[in-house]
Amino acid sequence: MSSISREGYEPLKTTEKEVEESVSPQRRKLGLPSIHVVLLYATLLAGIFLYSRPTRDTTFAEQSTSTSSLEQCMDTSPIPAKINKENLWASLSVPEAVQIRSWLSKEERGFNLTSSDVADFNENYIYLIEAYRPPKSEALAYLDEEAKAPQRYARATIHHGYMDPPTIKDYIIGPLPISKETSLRELTEIYHRDIPFNARGFARAAEMTGFILNFTAPLAEVTQDIFGGVALGLPNDTLVAGMSGPFSYDGSFRRMWMTWRVSAPGPWLHPLNFFQYIDVSGTDRSQWKVLKVVYNYQVFDSIDDFIGAWRNKTLERIPYPEQGDRSWSTRKRLTSYPRELDDRAGPRSVSFNGLRFKVDREKQFVTWMGWQMFLGFDRDMGLSLWDIRFRGERIVYELVPQEAMAQYAGNDPFQATTAWLDRYFGMGSSVRDMLPGYDCPHESVYLPAVVHTPSGSLTRERAICVFEQDSGRPLTRHMGYLEGEFGAVKGYVLTVRSIATVGNYDYIFDYMFQLDGTLEVRVSASGYLQGGYWDERQLGYGARIRNTTMGSLHDHVINFKVDLDVAGLKNSLLNTSTSIQQVEQPWFDEDWGNLVTQQYITREFIDNEDNAKLKYPQNFQGGYSFVNRNRKNAWGIERGYSIHPGLSPIHNTVVGSKRLENNANWARYNLAVTKRKETEPSSSSMWNMNLPGNPVVDFHKFFDGESLDQEDLVAWINVGMHHLPQAEDAPNTRTNLAASSFYLTPLNYFDSDVSMEAANAILLSHPKTLGGEFEYDDYNVKAKYCSPPPLPPFDYSGLNIYDLKGEKTEALLAEELRKEAELYHRIMLEA
Repeated sequence: MSSISREGYEPLKTTEKEVEESVSPQRRKLGLPSIHVVLLYATLLAGIFLYSRPTRDTTFAEQSTSTSSLEQCMDTSPIPAKINKENLWASLSVPEAVQIRSWLSKEERGFNLTSSDVADFNENYIYLIEAYRPPKSEALAYLDEEAKAPQRYARATIHHGYMDPPTIKDYIIGPLPISKETSLRELTEIYHRDIPFNARGFARAAEMTGFILNFTAPLAEVTQDIFGGVALGLPNDTLVAGMSGPFSYDGSFRRMWMTWRVSAPGPWLHPLNFFQYIDVSGTDRSQWKVLKVVYNYQVFDSIDDFIGAWRNKTLERIPYPEQGDRSWSTRKRLTSYPRELDDRAGPRSVSFNGLRFKVDREKQFVTWMGWQMFLGFDRDMGLSLWDIRFRGERIVYELVPQEAMAQYAGNDPFQATTAWLDRYFGMGSSVRDMLPGYDCPHESVYLPAVVHTPSGSLTRERAICVFEQDSGRPLTRHMGYLEGEFGAVKGYVLTVRSIATVGNYDYIFDYMFQLDGTLEVRVSASGYLQGGYWDERQLGYGARIRNTTMGSLHDHVINFKVDLDVAGLKNSLLNTSTSIQQVEQPWFDEDWGNLVTQQYITREFIDNEDNAKLKYPQNFQGGYSFVNRNRKNAWGIERGYSIHPGLSPIHNTVVGSKRLENNANWARYNLAVTKRKETEPSSSSMWNMNLPGNPVVDFHKFFDGESLDQEDLVAWINVGMHHLPQAEDAPNTRTNLAASSFYLTPLNYFDSDVSMEAANAILLSHPKTLGGEFEYDDYNVKAKYCSPPPLPPFDYSGLNIYDLKGEKTEALLAEELRKEAELYHRIMLEA
């Protein structure tokens, strides 16, 4: 083993004299000084520290006078990745979407379409256009067998409001680009029922404004008296509305509870104890009506009855809303307890040797340390990962978020009836540009995404970020004594990240790749609580966080589809568990008795779908894996990948609620496994939120007794959190606590730990003689010192808006963007 210079590990010198007096480059060993020398060094260093350290007011520049002499670091722009395959899961471009809209609008299609940016409910219009993913068999033939690339297709959703009765239909269009060969057909094979019009999405944020104004105007005098505000559709309105989902049970109606909040920053934390139950079924607004009014636990059959109780003073009133300074619900910095040295910028990562991952921006393709993957993006759930390979072998064909559930509790009509499925609102269309240096490290590489909406298309330049970081802990290490025992491997991680802000909540999606072949999938939450009105009757449903504001108890569960291909397409589901046994053996000593109590491993295969709706075992004694029974490692063990629980592995607490009766059955388990089918591409749909009694996609119908023995299998894995709110959730929840994850990690997939291939490692040898020196080998990976380029000024931009013709439009003001983003979560009325 060679003895390597430690020159690269010396700290930066702060003066030219110190540089000259630094340790000679010829020194190649780590000395092991005597205790007397150690004490002498310690005494000298303490004196230097006490008498020569800079004062608190000394600037960083004064302490680092020699850094300007360092050479400039090499370029840290991304290295282009080379891939000779196309991204089969790429989004439609803006021109492609425009071309498809034009083709669908032609008279020969027979759809009688109205432009969706001006269409009303009782007209036919295009709600959604996006790419439709190819069959797996065709994709693999192209990726692995040099077949031609699958033909490209699109999916279009049309709201047929002009039909009698009105309905919604999905269509497949292709092949693309549009030509004489292009045709369309209705897409039905992936759904379990028709799509009722009352489960529809929304074309415009203000679609219910006129109806709401019909009853808020007569209420103005009352709301001004009891809440100190009004909602008249004027710029100076002081109250805003919000709706609860689901809007329907089985599609036969469309009704929702409306709540009211003070129009202040973070309005979700300024609730008023005032609600209306409204019916907005069908396309005829004249039939829409208010069914109930609830104020302070008092129920009224109409707006007039409520106003009458206020006028005759029989209304039991609640305390006037908190007035004055509402900055507590903003993100403005608190100055009550300044942190020492907090005026200095914190540490940041710098790749002195340049970035170590490669990116093909156009193809959305990323490689790093033996890993490679394609990225996809869609309106419903945003970022997805495809054809994930490690060391040349496909590990995961498809890793796609499916749905995000949030079910609330409370002693009021709004919280008690809220069960969001955020796919309805579009996790992908809710993705925002990253804040450089805050959402992602400064060295991150940003990738764009495009989504197509009823009013046009949006592209975001910083929709996805990719970065590598030192985890701050070794991946493996040991302090040993014999030759080859003493060393460590650095724990680097590559992260692919996207963040969606759906109304009040922000979801951070992280896909984290490690050197040993492990992949962690993590979701973290921040943003605002959906606050409720606090009084003593809410005690069991949350926690008081302000005078009249509570955080309401709720569960988050996020579902992922994980199509693992472990050492090939054919896999089996292995259940490994441990139990306690008592063993009697003749060699046990009599003084301890002949019985020993110890653990015992049981391995069994789950061979049928009906037995594959799973929860993690108690005390996590065991787990589940995909293995290929026909492919073994050098030691004769089936090659596999384990599904390991990570942070906060939960499933839904409440089973049996009518508002989540059958539309989120996947949330009942930690994971479930099915045989892969093209007719079962997803565990949910955008319409499922509004159809708990009879969903478009019923996950339980995936389980029909099929074999799981050496089949192409899919795992449906959940992460989430039981959110018991607390005062520290104001103004926003913290990602360090509100986080959940799972791991996909090798299980006898290799013959040994392949992270030992990493050159960013060190191997030490103990001194051969008393008082001698350590030798070490760092595999010639030297720490380089150079001057990083200056950080660019902070900027936040990247949103491009295109109309239905594909023409770039002017940027929208904040209020317009806010209306589109918050939708039914926050309705600002317009006259």
